[in-house]
Amino acid sequence: MYKVLLVDDEIFVRKGIIGLMNWNELQYEICGEAENGLQAIEMIEQLKPDLVIADIRMPILDGLALIKEVNERGKHRPLFIIVSGYHDFSYAQQALRYHVSDYILKPVDEKELEATLRRVASALSKKRLTTLTGEKPLNESVIETLLNTECSEEDEKQLAEALHIPVSGNYCYVIVEVHDGQLRNGDYNHELFSQLDHLLRNITETAAYHIPIHALAKNQFGLIIQMDLLKQALLTFTLEEALRLLRLALVKGVEAPITLYIGAEVDRLKAIASSASSAKEVINYKFAEDGKYVIFAREVSGTPLYYFDIETAIYNNLLEQIEENNHDAYEQTIEQMFQQFRSMRFAPSAVANALTRCTIGIINIVRQMEGQEEELTLLPEILGWQKKYSRLSELQNVFLRFVQEASQYILERRGEQGKGSIEKIKKYIDNHYTENINLKGIAAKFYMNSVYLGQLFRKSYGSYFNEYLLGIRVEEAKKLLRQTDLRMYEVAGKVGFQNADYFVTQFEKLEKMTPTDYRNKVLGKK
Repeated sequence: MYKVLLVDDEIFVRKGIIGLMNWNELQYEICGEAENGLQAIEMIEQLKPDLVIADIRMPILDGLALIKEVNERGKHRPLFIIVSGYHDFSYAQQALRYHVSDYILKPVDEKELEATLRRVASALSKKRLTTLTGEKPLNESVIETLLNTECSEEDEKQLAEALHIPVSGNYCYVIVEVHDGQLRNGDYNHELFSQLDHLLRNITETAAYHIPIHALAKNQFGLIIQMDLLKQALLTFTLEEALRLLRLALVKGVEAPITLYIGAEVDRLKAIASSASSAKEVINYKFAEDGKYVIFAREVSGTPLYYFDIETAIYNNLLEQIEENNHDAYEQTIEQMFQQFRSMRFAPSAVANALTRCTIGIINIVRQMEGQEEELTLLPEILGWQKKYSRLSELQNVFLRFVQEASQYILERRGEQGKGSIEKIKKYIDNHYTENINLKGIAAKFYMNSVYLGQLFRKSYGSYFNEYLLGIRVEEAKKLLRQTDLRMYEVAGKVGFQNADYFVTQFEKLEKMTPTDYRNKVLGKK
């Protein structure tokens, strides 16, 4: 991976460039952002980027002055791409004198930038290839050259010699993903790389064959496997068995679960890029094939994946159960949700969307309860899960723990909020009993869960909500029956009943006599 530093005084321009490209696919990673040339100089010395993409016009120190300063200092000299909003040839001439890799005009065109980045990647690969460690070229640079450039037969021969592997033969590209749920610092991937490289040398040393390895994203590494040599080294007759044994040896060595994603088989080294492309596609099946630790492109390529959302009922049930602090219910719903991920073959992006939707829903509940989502200690863990968790079982466990914490937090917030709110709610009922009100509607009005409101009301006033509301209505109806000659349907309407027959039934249920009998009794009639 090549490190890129973005330099522009407008943050929206920087973010726009970041969002414009699939940097990982192009073998780049954004290592930092600077808002002026002076800040960029410090970051270049600190981060040592391979490429700097800089605006030509900036305060304090502009893009051209930045390039001049970096070249004069000479400590670290990255390649430069200039981005300019000025169609002035003099700027371009000056930039070319500083040997910039390209001069791109704003607004940045996606295809133009992608083509430039691919050219620069090739240049960086060749630049690295000339760098020697002892007498050997850097394997990682050679692999990236194979993956990012179209090689001639002569180039292929030189690259194969650099890797100490044959030009022709049955090859496949394999992505190794280490499932480490612990947060690690930036040096961890380098340590893991060294560990895996050492293990690979030990595994295949009997066949005098070393598997080339290079780093991809966090906890992911690419291998170029010469299948006949691997089977020979591991004394097996099938690639499947060889890869199984290879994985077991790596798992034992790093003491962490590992998944292998196997690209399509090719017959020459220079075709390894197509195998790598298919291996990267296989990663999209990591959740659909959950439970498998060796996944082949030939088995999954072209099979359907689900890219949409979870069922709305699951989402709504989960949020309601969290609000109610119903542990058994939300645990069952989460189990149902993750079973749906497996059975419907969710793509990683669809899993991410589903969990993001649920997380946003939980945060909104916390805010409605006047809480602070920052107080949820597991929120950063669940927001950053894609960098840490690659198995559904691990992800389900951390998501359940997050839901447990959030549900308890909401319960505590409701307890604090409910102490003052219940009196307001009772006053609201007393003032609006003549309207068509109900527990669910009042709970929504006061941003409370209806089940919890019912429990809190009974605890505070010794009766259920419906009992209390009926009592108020019946008492007011008795008053109207005593003081007016309104008809029964008129009395019913004035005290909040939509149906006169239902009013009579409820009145009789509470008073053990009909409204008419009550009026006659008050008037002394038999």
